[in-house]
Amino acid sequence: MIDKTASEYNQVISTCKALFTKKTKDYGTAWRILRLPSITDQIFIKAQRIRSIQEKGSQKVEDPIEDEFIAIINYCLIAMIQINLDDSTELELTFEQLEPLYDQAVDETFNLLQNKNHDYGEAWRDMRVSSITDIILMKLLRVKQIEDNEGKTLVSEGVKANYQDMINYAVFALIKLNEVNN
Repeated sequence: MIDKTASEYNQVISTCKALFTKKTKDYGTAWRILRLPSITDQIFIKAQRIRSIQEKGSQKVEDPIEDEFIAIINYCLIAMIQINLDDSTELELTFEQLEPLYDQAVDETFNLLQNKNHDYGEAWRDMRVSSITDIILMKLLRVKQIEDNEGKTLVSEGVKANYQDMINYAVFALIKLNEVNN
């Protein structure tokens, strides 16, 4: 099952990276101007739209919720890149500079997934997509609280770990939605 998960994970990330690559070519790295709380709020908007559609059972804007999960993944990766570039004030990065940072964030997050999958026995496969959405929203509220506390925590993991968890949950949602659609 682990090999299946790795393959499915890589497929999802490949789709996310392809979109990230195209958007970088279209817009450059305009997102570098964003502070972490702004990125967190952008992720929140995406997750809130998914939940709203799930609760209403319909949507008026035709963008599928799969696109929102992809956006959550890419914005979380952007946040992790911003954390790593904290001291840099350079706004415009080439894709050649950016790609290794994107890949590094993905690799770290995938390693976390493998460790948690080992311990939890792939429990996510029995979860509902709506529950995954709620967990992403909960993690976002945690990140907002940590940001409001200026990054200080007493016993909790920091924002990076929460971004990684959101990436992994969004990947799980996309895997589950793909299974339903095929």
